[in-house]
Amino acid sequence: MRKYYLDNLRSFMILLLFPVHTFMIWNDFGPKFYIWNGESKLLSTLIVLVNPWFMPILFVIAGMCARYALEKRSTKEFVKERFLKLLLPFVSGMILLIPIQTLYARKFFFDYKGGFFENYKYFFTHLTDFSGYDGGFTPGHLWFILFLFLISLFSLIFHKLLPYDKVKDKISKMNVWFVLGLFLPVWLFYYIGNVGGFSLGKNLALYLIGFYIISNDSIMDKLEKNVKWIVGIWGILEIALVLAYYQWSYYGDLAVNLVGWFGVLTWLVLGKRFWNRETKMTRYFAKASFPVYILHQSILVALAYYVVKAWDNMLLQTAVIMLGSLCLTVLCYQVVRYIPGIRNLFGIKR
Repeated sequence: MRKYYLDNLRSFMILLLFPVHTFMIWNDFGPKFYIWNGESKLLSTLIVLVNPWFMPILFVIAGMCARYALEKRSTKEFVKERFLKLLLPFVSGMILLIPIQTLYARKFFFDYKGGFFENYKYFFTHLTDFSGYDGGFTPGHLWFILFLFLISLFSLIFHKLLPYDKVKDKISKMNVWFVLGLFLPVWLFYYIGNVGGFSLGKNLALYLIGFYIISNDSIMDKLEKNVKWIVGIWGILEIALVLAYYQWSYYGDLAVNLVGWFGVLTWLVLGKRFWNRETKMTRYFAKASFPVYILHQSILVALAYYVVKAWDNMLLQTAVIMLGSLCLTVLCYQVVRYIPGIRNLFGIKR
C-alpha cells in the first residue's frame, strides 16, 4: 500500500522553499542572498523556525522511499533511475539554471552590465566560497540533488552488506527513546564532509535512519502513540531556539540538530495520521515536486531582482516574489513537461 503521506510531506517541504527563499532576501544572519534588500527580524525568525527540519526531512523520506523501491527493483534498475532522476537534472540545472542566479547577483550587488554569455564564462572560471552570491561558481540549491544522488548510490553498500530483512526484527523492538536519541549521530555526522554548512555526513545519516529505522512500520506506530508529547517537546524546543536567536543571534549546531530531529519526527507522525490520502492536487504535486525544486530558485531570484527595484513596500515585495515565483515555476513546469527531450533534462517522466 502506497504511503501517500510521504509524497504529501515531500511536496509540502518543497513548496515551503518559496517563502523560505523569499524571506532570505531580508535575512539578518550569515551570508546574504543572491538578492538582498536589508534586514527583517520577523522574516529571519520565520527562517530560524523552519531551517532545522525542512531539508532534513527530505533526506529521511528519500531513505524511506529508497528502501521501499529496492523491494520492487533490482539494484541496477535503482541506479539507472538515480542517474536519470537526479544526476541528469543536476547537470542540466548547472548548465541552464544556476548561472542565471549568479548573473542577477552580479547585477544587483556589483552593477554588472555584461551579457548572459559573458557571465556564463565568469561563472565557470571563478571559484570563491561556493555561495554564488558574488557571481562565482556554485551548485546553488542543486546541492540537494547532488547530495541525494551521491548518498543514494553510496548507501547501496550498506544495503548489500546489511540487508534490511536481516535487521528488521531488531529494529522493530527499538523503543521510542532510542529513536529520539538518533539526533546524536545526526549531529556528530554534521561535521563530516561539511561545506559551508551543507553536510554530506549529516544527510547520509538522515538517509540511512530513514532507510533502516523510520521506514519500519512498528517504529512509526510507536512514534504515533507518543505523538502528543513529541509535538509538545518540539514546540518547546522551537520557542527556546527563537529565544536564543534573539538573545545571542547564534544557538549552536547541537541545538539546531536537536530541534531539527524532533521537527522531522513531528511532521512524519502528523503526516501519517492526518495526511495519508491522495487528491488530484496532491497527485499533481507528487509528480511535480522534484522539477519544481530544480526550477524554482532561478525564477525566484530573477523575479526578485525586478520586484525590489520596482516597489519599496516590503509586504508587497514579499507577496509578489513568493506567489509570483510559485506561479511562474508551476507554469514553467507545465510547459517543460510536454516537450520531449527537454523534460528528461529535469527528471520529468512522460
